[in-house]
Amino acid sequence: MSWNNWLLLGAMILIAAVVAVRVTHWSGLPSLLIFLGFGLLIGESGLGIQFDDAQLAQQLGLVALAIILAEGGLTTTWSHVKGSIPTAVVLATAGVGVSIAAVAVPARFLLDMDWRTSLLLGAILASTDAAAVFSVLRRLPLPRRLSGILEAESGFNDAPVVIAVMLLSTNATPSIGSALAEVVLELAIGACVGLVVGQLGVYALRHIALPASGLYPIAVLALAFVAYAGAAQLHGSGFLAVYLAALVMGNSRMPHRAASRSFTEGLAWLAQIGLFVMLGMLASPSKMPSAIIPGLVAGLILVAVARPLSIVLSALLVRLAGVDRLNWREQAFLSWAGLRGAVPIVLATIPWAATSIDDATARFVFDQVFVIVVVYTLLQGPTLPWVARLLGVAIPDQARDLDVESAPLEELKADLLQIKVPPSSRLHGVEIFELRLPSDAQVTLIVRDGRTFVPSETTRIRTDDQLLVVATAACRETVERRMRAISRRGKLAGWFGESGT
Repeated sequence: MSWNNWLLLGAMILIAAVVAVRVTHWSGLPSLLIFLGFGLLIGESGLGIQFDDAQLAQQLGLVALAIILAEGGLTTTWSHVKGSIPTAVVLATAGVGVSIAAVAVPARFLLDMDWRTSLLLGAILASTDAAAVFSVLRRLPLPRRLSGILEAESGFNDAPVVIAVMLLSTNATPSIGSALAEVVLELAIGACVGLVVGQLGVYALRHIALPASGLYPIAVLALAFVAYAGAAQLHGSGFLAVYLAALVMGNSRMPHRAASRSFTEGLAWLAQIGLFVMLGMLASPSKMPSAIIPGLVAGLILVAVARPLSIVLSALLVRLAGVDRLNWREQAFLSWAGLRGAVPIVLATIPWAATSIDDATARFVFDQVFVIVVVYTLLQGPTLPWVARLLGVAIPDQARDLDVESAPLEELKADLLQIKVPPSSRLHGVEIFELRLPSDAQVTLIVRDGRTFVPSETTRIRTDDQLLVVATAACRETVERRMRAISRRGKLAGWFGESGT
């Protein structure tokens, strides 16, 4: 095929994928299933395009996962997850270890695997998928603590799992003690690098006025990859570093923060589409039948035993530590909401690309993981809203949070905030004077139905309005918190104890 033909095929796949997102949004299915289907259609069993380079798939997959984690960090609201961090950390460490063992032991005997292969399968399946979790769970009206646990867990647990799979894919077989020490060291290095790069990046972006607003999102993404590559160079966890760096930048007073989030979100969608299509092409449907039964058995072990056991034991640990208390309904939902997606399939390419593992064995593990992801995502994804309602953990009619965009007004030492009023927001019907903003802040313009006007004190805000607010740097945070509080609970938010954090 010529370059133009490849370009045309790629553009057509992207357009089809964008249209398919609407279908998945309506049906509740994670979009990865349709993207994988596109890959299968153009692969060896469809259009006949051959792609079997596991090493290239691994490298491209890891880069795509880094972009997805960067987007996850930038779009995660710290105030929503900070109370859930201890529980999420336990799930991403001790919970991962429990999950690996709970899959490996039954797989060793039920599927007649050797210990190394069964441990590899357990490690590959131990990580929840950030892309699947972010795309599905952020549409569910869940309590902040519960959604925060799932978001933070999916952001954190890639790092220890990647390390475990890498260790199990090498020729050397480390002892449990040395393996744990290496995992702790790599996580510590990754965390330090991510936090340092994030803080330095925020400082630089706030003090260097770039000539074009479009440069800020590019700089943010570049800083995220500085964290990823820097941690990897220091033999740390690049995934943890990129997530923490993006989390710091996404929750700091940074110019054009909303634009940076939107830009990275678009790149994350592109990474997801390309990643899943590539993994679909890598799969060989003609070789899948032999992996269906073992895959279904391993998936059942994962969903019915390993995930619930990891949740229960992790909940017990955080309860004994006095950090958090999860009731049985929350534990049941967390067990069902452990979605798998791109991460396990990408991780399955690591032993396949390694020379220390038999190619047939590695390919069989890949096929099993592919079957597990497709079947159990198809089962779990659409049923999550129903399970949330059944367990009584859903919050009906929850107002969406505000997206606040800002641009620096250097000479005035102030910020211009652009606030769009989302559906279900209780800002609807509130008069300007009822906002009770600080004296150093003012709603200067409202954009409504394509028309711009200067509001008066008695102008009522409506859904879908865009408010332009000028605020000094000193009171900007107060303004954002006040607007969020009113959006959630109305003009009497203070009486309800809503602070807007």
